[in-house]
Amino acid sequence: MSTQPATVARTPLIGEQLVLVTGAGRGLGRAISHAFLSAGARVLINYHRSQGAAEQLAEQFPQQALALHADLNQPETLKEAVTAGEQHFGMPITTLVNNALFDFSFNGDARAKAADLSPSDLQRQFSGSVLAPVAAIQAVLPSMRAAGGGRVINIGTNLFQHPVVPYHDYTAGKAALLSLTRTFAEDLGPEGINVNMVSGGLLRTTDASAATPADVFDYIAAGTPTRRVTTPEELADAVLFFASEWARGVTGQNLIVDGGLVKG
Repeated sequence: MSTQPATVARTPLIGEQLVLVTGAGRGLGRAISHAFLSAGARVLINYHRSQGAAEQLAEQFPQQALALHADLNQPETLKEAVTAGEQHFGMPITTLVNNALFDFSFNGDARAKAADLSPSDLQRQFSGSVLAPVAAIQAVLPSMRAAGGGRVINIGTNLFQHPVVPYHDYTAGKAALLSLTRTFAEDLGPEGINVNMVSGGLLRTTDASAATPADVFDYIAAGTPTRRVTTPEELADAVLFFASEWARGVTGQNLIVDGGLVKG
């Protein structure tokens, strides 16, 4: 019995896409949004508390960007934001970047060690790193199905492979998201929806890494083949790759972007 090959949907060029970036008002999310906007995409800049920063970025690209408030802990507000964004631009969302990070500071000296880790620590990060991304994917699925395909790009961490800092709750939450990246890739692949992850290390510099001591940056740079710490802009480049036509045959993968510190 012969099997007919699945229909491969044409991947829209970056400049033809409507992209939703969560947690996009500052830090890495802002860099990702700026990269998409500079490449010609239309971008929904999701924010929770960073309204001023999100609107400031949107004002730089008035024809391409729209700042949208949504609390990712409340899926209904996210669905409303998706609808508002699609109506504004008159097109469906084709790429989702799950970037939002809930109230986390990358300062190893201030993190709970094994003996002190609490259920609430883990639950908070699970809500932000698993429940919120799943809600975001579910919110955009009707759009991607209507478009005949899409891209989901989850933001992970190189601490999976190199857990040198006791970010137990953060790493556990992101590890669960990596598993969902792979299972969602399997589930949604027949519909032309690719699901991948981009995992960075410590980035120089975002709001979340601003609390990191300078000597930690120096230590990481010394052990990295490039002899420097990766920037948010460099990680954003990899996100654009996964959203582009060049990655049409890639799904279920985790790309480490940290200057070669961790060999994936």
